[in-house]
Amino acid sequence: MRDFENQHKTKRKQDICSRYGNIMNVETTGASWQTSQQDRLGFSGVQASHRMAEIDEGRMEKYRSKINSVGGKYGIDPALIAAIISRESRAGNQLNGGWGDGGNAWGLMQVDVNPQGGGHTARGAWDSEEHLCQATEILVYFIGRISNKFPGWNTEQKLKGGIAAYNMGDGNVHSYENVDGSTTGGDYSNDVVARAQWYKTNKGF
Repeated sequence: MRDFENQHKTKRKQDICSRYGNIMNVETTGASWQTSQQDRLGFSGVQASHRMAEIDEGRMEKYRSKINSVGGKYGIDPALIAAIISRESRAGNQLNGGWGDGGNAWGLMQVDVNPQGGGHTARGAWDSEEHLCQATEILVYFIGRISNKFPGWNTEQKLKGGIAAYNMGDGNVHSYENVDGSTTGGDYSNDVVARAQWYKTNKGF
Protein backbone atom coordinates (compact mmCIF):
# COMPACT_ATOMS: atom_id res chain seq x y z
CA MET A 1 0.00 0.00 0.00
CA ARG A 2 2.80 2.39 0.91
CA ASP A 3 4.56 1.70 -2.40
CA PHE A 4 1.34 2.52 -4.23
CA GLU A 5 0.97 5.78 -2.27
CA ASN A 6 4.57 6.74 -3.04
CA GLN A 7 4.06 5.98 -6.73
CA HIS A 8 0.88 8.07 -6.71
CA LYS A 9 2.69 10.99 -5.08
CA THR A 10 5.52 10.70 -7.62
CA LYS A 11 3.05 10.63 -10.51
CA ARG A 12 1.19 13.63 -9.08
CA LYS A 13 4.45 15.57 -8.82
CA GLN A 14 5.30 14.64 -12.41
CA ASP A 15 1.83 15.79 -13.51
CA ILE A 16 2.41 19.14 -11.80
CA CYS A 17 5.73 19.50 -13.57
CA SER A 18 4.33 18.63 -16.97
CA ARG A 19 1.25 20.88 -17.07
CA TYR A 20 3.34 23.88 -18.11
CA GLY A 21 6.47 22.00 -19.13
CA ASN A 22 9.39 20.45 -17.29
CA ILE A 23 11.54 23.14 -15.70
CA MET A 24 14.55 20.83 -15.95
CA ASN A 25 14.24 20.85 -19.75
CA VAL A 26 14.14 24.64 -20.12
CA GLU A 27 17.26 26.13 -21.66
CA THR A 28 19.07 28.69 -19.53
CA THR A 29 22.17 30.84 -19.58
CA GLY A 30 21.69 31.86 -15.95
CA ALA A 31 22.31 35.21 -14.30
CA SER A 32 23.84 38.24 -15.98
CA TRP A 33 26.89 39.93 -14.52
CA GLN A 34 24.62 42.74 -13.31
CA THR A 35 22.44 40.35 -11.32
CA SER A 36 25.42 38.42 -9.95
CA GLN A 37 26.72 41.62 -8.40
CA GLN A 38 23.87 41.59 -5.87
CA ASP A 39 26.12 39.17 -4.01
CA ARG A 40 29.41 40.53 -5.41
CA LEU A 41 30.12 37.24 -7.10
CA GLY A 42 33.16 36.99 -9.31
CA PHE A 43 31.24 35.06 -11.96
CA SER A 44 27.91 35.10 -13.80
CA GLY A 45 25.81 32.53 -15.67
CA VAL A 46 24.20 29.37 -14.33
CA GLN A 47 26.84 29.05 -11.62
CA ALA A 48 25.89 32.47 -10.25
CA SER A 49 22.17 31.64 -10.28
CA HIS A 50 22.85 28.42 -8.40
CA ARG A 51 24.97 30.22 -5.82
CA MET A 52 22.32 32.88 -5.18
CA ALA A 53 19.64 30.20 -4.83
CA GLU A 54 21.87 28.41 -2.35
CA ILE A 55 22.40 31.60 -0.33
CA ASP A 56 18.60 31.95 -0.02
CA GLU A 57 17.89 28.30 0.84
CA GLY A 58 17.78 28.72 4.62
CA ARG A 59 15.13 31.43 4.44
CA MET A 60 13.26 29.51 1.72
CA GLU A 61 12.70 26.53 4.02
CA LYS A 62 10.26 28.62 6.10
CA TYR A 63 7.93 28.77 3.11
CA ARG A 64 8.28 25.21 1.80
CA SER A 65 4.83 23.99 2.85
CA LYS A 66 3.12 27.08 1.42
CA ILE A 67 5.12 26.82 -1.81
CA ASN A 68 4.21 23.16 -2.23
CA SER A 69 0.54 23.86 -1.52
CA VAL A 70 0.34 26.68 -4.07
CA GLY A 71 2.31 24.73 -6.66
CA GLY A 72 -0.12 21.85 -6.40
CA LYS A 73 -3.14 24.15 -6.59
CA TYR A 74 -2.08 25.90 -9.80
CA GLY A 75 -0.03 23.21 -11.51
CA ILE A 76 3.18 25.22 -11.23
CA ASP A 77 6.38 23.45 -10.21
CA PRO A 78 7.13 24.45 -6.59
CA ALA A 79 10.79 24.84 -7.59
CA LEU A 80 9.75 27.64 -9.96
CA ILE A 81 7.81 29.43 -7.22
CA ALA A 82 10.86 29.14 -4.94
CA ALA A 83 13.07 30.50 -7.72
CA ILE A 84 10.86 33.56 -8.25
CA ILE A 85 10.86 34.18 -4.49
CA SER A 86 14.65 33.97 -4.54
CA ARG A 87 15.01 36.31 -7.51
CA GLU A 88 12.36 38.84 -6.47
CA SER A 89 12.95 39.26 -2.74
CA ARG A 90 15.83 36.93 -1.81
CA ALA A 91 13.27 34.96 0.18
CA GLY A 92 12.10 38.13 1.93
CA ASN A 93 15.55 39.41 2.85
CA GLN A 94 15.31 42.50 0.63
CA LEU A 95 11.85 43.59 1.76
CA ASN A 96 10.96 46.47 4.06
CA GLY A 97 7.73 45.71 5.88
CA GLY A 98 6.80 43.42 3.02
CA TRP A 99 7.47 46.05 0.35
CA GLY A 100 10.14 46.16 -2.34
CA ASP A 101 10.94 48.16 -5.46
CA GLY A 102 10.53 51.47 -3.67
CA GLY A 103 7.07 50.57 -2.42
CA ASN A 104 5.83 49.51 -5.86
CA ALA A 105 5.78 45.75 -5.26
CA TRP A 106 4.42 43.56 -2.45
CA GLY A 107 5.51 40.33 -0.90
CA LEU A 108 7.84 37.43 -1.49
CA MET A 109 7.03 37.26 -5.21
CA GLN A 110 6.76 41.05 -5.59
CA VAL A 111 3.28 41.65 -6.97
CA ASP A 112 3.39 44.95 -8.87
CA VAL A 113 0.91 47.46 -7.40
CA ASN A 114 2.09 50.49 -9.37
CA PRO A 115 -0.83 51.86 -11.45
CA GLN A 116 1.63 52.48 -14.30
CA GLY A 117 2.90 48.92 -13.99
CA GLY A 118 0.95 45.80 -13.10
CA GLY A 119 -1.64 47.79 -11.18
CA HIS A 120 -2.58 44.87 -8.95
CA THR A 121 -4.25 45.18 -5.57
CA ALA A 122 -2.12 43.20 -3.14
CA ARG A 123 -3.80 40.24 -1.47
CA GLY A 124 -2.78 38.82 1.88
CA ALA A 125 0.23 39.32 4.11
CA TRP A 126 3.58 39.60 2.38
CA ASP A 127 4.61 36.05 3.31
CA SER A 128 1.18 34.41 3.20
CA GLU A 129 -0.14 31.59 1.05
CA GLU A 130 -2.76 34.04 -0.23
CA HIS A 131 0.02 36.26 -1.57
CA LEU A 132 1.74 33.30 -3.22
CA CYS A 133 -1.58 32.33 -4.79
CA GLN A 134 -2.06 35.80 -6.26
CA ALA A 135 1.45 35.93 -7.69
CA THR A 136 1.19 32.41 -9.11
CA GLU A 137 -2.13 33.30 -10.75
CA ILE A 138 -0.32 36.20 -12.43
CA LEU A 139 2.42 33.85 -13.62
CA VAL A 140 -0.14 31.37 -15.02
CA TYR A 141 -1.91 34.26 -16.77
CA PHE A 142 1.31 35.31 -18.49
CA ILE A 143 2.18 31.76 -19.52
CA GLY A 144 -1.22 31.69 -21.19
CA ARG A 145 -0.64 35.04 -22.87
CA ILE A 146 2.71 33.89 -24.24
CA SER A 147 1.20 30.58 -25.38
CA ASN A 148 -1.40 32.48 -27.40
CA LYS A 149 1.12 34.98 -28.73
CA PHE A 150 3.65 32.35 -29.83
CA PRO A 151 1.66 29.18 -30.64
CA GLY A 152 4.63 27.69 -32.48
CA TRP A 153 6.84 27.63 -29.40
CA ASN A 154 7.18 24.34 -27.57
CA THR A 155 5.89 23.91 -24.02
CA GLU A 156 9.20 24.72 -22.33
CA GLN A 157 9.71 27.82 -24.50
CA LYS A 158 6.24 29.06 -23.57
CA LEU A 159 7.04 28.50 -19.90
CA LYS A 160 10.25 30.49 -20.20
CA GLY A 161 8.46 33.26 -22.07
CA GLY A 162 5.80 33.37 -19.38
CA ILE A 163 8.46 33.79 -16.72
CA ALA A 164 9.96 36.72 -18.65
CA ALA A 165 6.47 38.22 -19.03
CA TYR A 166 5.93 37.93 -15.27
CA ASN A 167 8.74 40.46 -14.95
CA MET A 168 8.01 42.87 -17.83
CA GLY A 169 4.66 41.93 -19.40
CA ASP A 170 3.96 39.88 -22.50
CA GLY A 171 4.13 42.98 -24.70
CA ASN A 172 7.86 43.13 -24.05
CA VAL A 173 8.52 39.55 -25.17
CA HIS A 174 9.24 39.71 -28.90
CA SER A 175 11.22 36.57 -29.69
CA TYR A 176 12.51 33.45 -28.01
CA GLU A 177 16.10 34.19 -29.02
CA ASN A 178 15.96 37.46 -27.07
CA VAL A 179 13.33 36.52 -24.52
CA ASP A 180 15.05 38.54 -21.78
CA GLY A 181 15.86 41.55 -23.94
CA SER A 182 13.56 43.83 -21.93
CA THR A 183 13.69 42.15 -18.53
CA THR A 184 15.40 43.47 -15.42
CA GLY A 185 19.10 42.71 -15.64
CA GLY A 186 18.57 41.32 -19.14
CA ASP A 187 18.34 37.83 -17.64
CA TYR A 188 15.12 37.41 -15.65
CA SER A 189 13.77 34.17 -17.12
CA ASN A 190 17.23 32.65 -17.57
CA ASP A 191 18.15 33.40 -13.97
CA VAL A 192 14.84 32.19 -12.55
CA VAL A 193 15.00 28.95 -14.56
CA ALA A 194 18.54 28.23 -13.34
CA ARG A 195 17.54 28.91 -9.72
CA ALA A 196 14.49 26.65 -10.13
CA GLN A 197 16.66 23.85 -11.47
CA TRP A 198 18.93 24.20 -8.43
CA TYR A 199 16.01 24.10 -5.96
CA LYS A 200 14.54 21.07 -7.69
CA THR A 201 17.82 19.16 -7.92
CA ASN A 202 19.32 20.06 -4.55
CA LYS A 203 16.41 20.81 -2.22
CA GLY A 204 13.63 18.60 -3.56
CA PHE A 205 11.10 21.33 -4.30
